[in-house]
Amino acid sequence: MNDLVYLKKDDVFTDSMVIAKATRNQHKSVVAVIKKYHKDLEDYGKLEFSDLKSTNPKGGRPTRIYQLTEDQAMLLMTYLDNNEIVREFKKMLVKQFVAMRKFIAEKHTAAWLETRKAGMITRKEKTDMIKKLVEYAKTQGSKNPNMLYTVYSKLANKIIGIKHREDATTMQLNNLSLAEHIIKNVIDTGIHAGSNYKDIFKESKKRLELFSDVAMLEVSG
Repeated sequence: MNDLVYLKKDDVFTDSMVIAKATRNQHKSVVAVIKKYHKDLEDYGKLEFSDLKSTNPKGGRPTRIYQLTEDQAMLLMTYLDNNEIVREFKKMLVKQFVAMRKFIAEKHTAAWLETRKAGMITRKEKTDMIKKLVEYAKTQGSKNPNMLYTVYSKLANKIIGIKHREDATTMQLNNLSLAEHIIKNVIDTGIHAGSNYKDIFKESKKRLELFSDVAMLEVSG
């Protein structure tokens, strides 16, 4: 949904690595500012962090990534050089925090919950059809047919523009259900026609791309 902020339970965060990349600063420089002003930042809540493995093949200390709330992130931005890149990033960050908070509110509405519930039915129907495709692919010599579950899920999510179903808006959930319905029908038709399982995937992708174009026109119109 966003590339600068992320959802954790019912709250929104960004982190030091995101800020470093977006403002074209070295991560260690951003961390140095966080450490210097950590008392100020903790006026807005405890500073949380995670340690990632070192990217140095010879080993080394892991990279500590600081998780920041909206208030902490905005305060941190005031401590960075206020150049054009930082100002543009700050505007985008504010927009994404606002958008994510609206999404959190939407997830608690009856419309979202009902759409999510209805979508689970379509998802089960698609999964059942992929189960048939898995067995069908085995007869055609597929060495790893169970990967089809993941392949088709990623395809549908990519077309809709989401990473996870839980991160989808009500409109995206509706579109995801339609996409999964298309997948189910294409697979069913392909199996009955005796098509190769790889060609069935290609046709599914083609149909979903056409659907995506139409859906985008409807949204923009």
